[in-house]
Amino acid sequence: MEQLLHHLRNLGFTEIESKIMVDLAEHGPAGGYEVAKRLGASRSNVYAAMQRLERQGALERMSGEPLRYRALKPEELTRTISMRVEASLAFVEKSLPRGAGAPFLSMEGDKAVLDILSREIGRAKREIIVDVWREEAELLREPLAEAESRGVRVVWACDGPDHGLARTLAWSGWDDLGARSRGGRKFSFVVDRSWCMLGMRGGEQETGAVITEHPVMAELLLHHFTQQMVLFHLEQDMGEELEERYGPNFENIQREYISSGFVEDRGIDQRSDKPAETESEE
Repeated sequence: MEQLLHHLRNLGFTEIESKIMVDLAEHGPAGGYEVAKRLGASRSNVYAAMQRLERQGALERMSGEPLRYRALKPEELTRTISMRVEASLAFVEKSLPRGAGAPFLSMEGDKAVLDILSREIGRAKREIIVDVWREEAELLREPLAEAESRGVRVVWACDGPDHGLARTLAWSGWDDLGARSRGGRKFSFVVDRSWCMLGMRGGEQETGAVITEHPVMAELLLHHFTQQMVLFHLEQDMGEELEERYGPNFENIQREYISSGFVEDRGIDQRSDKPAETESEE
């Protein structure tokens, strides 16, 4: 009995309302006087509670005199409560102010990051864009497979030493993939083109990520992902020709956009493919 009363209170009914509903379900239709007598409660409180329950659709008033109420069947009651709660939740979701802008949440710790990522993958309805290294892909294979089984479109880009993207996208500032991964392995997810996570895992740093639903971040990550796919397919079809024209990893193009200080440190002339020439001393 106490457990039933506890759950009714959790559903928003007061103590006296919960007791009235259980009493009528147990003893059948009755008036306020009978119920108050059985419960040892004030008649005025019982009458007021019965009227509230009738307005909420949780009790039904019977025809005739004297005034009597009956309890709904359990399935009728739960259906009534469910409809009321769903309507309230929908209204709150639609009407609650969302604030001036989408926040950026910073999160650290391997378990915390992977837990929230698995949760959002489980909530996905239409699409998940995945840009990860093979180590992280293996950890998340199960929740992503479950999402696909629900009909969610999952689009992958896996990075790693045996994957073409590693060469295409490893800009010339990296000496090799080992140097690239010492600071951690980058990963990003975009769920339903709104929820985003961008972070690093492994290497010399603790796992960390930034989480947001800001539309600008979603747009940037989706554009980045699309560019990766375009570059990958270009490299697969025209790899030798592209390397001959633009250098390894499109180095000749990227040189134009690397900071001058960094270029000078590496001894590269920004105007050509040749090492920078030092002026001879007179």
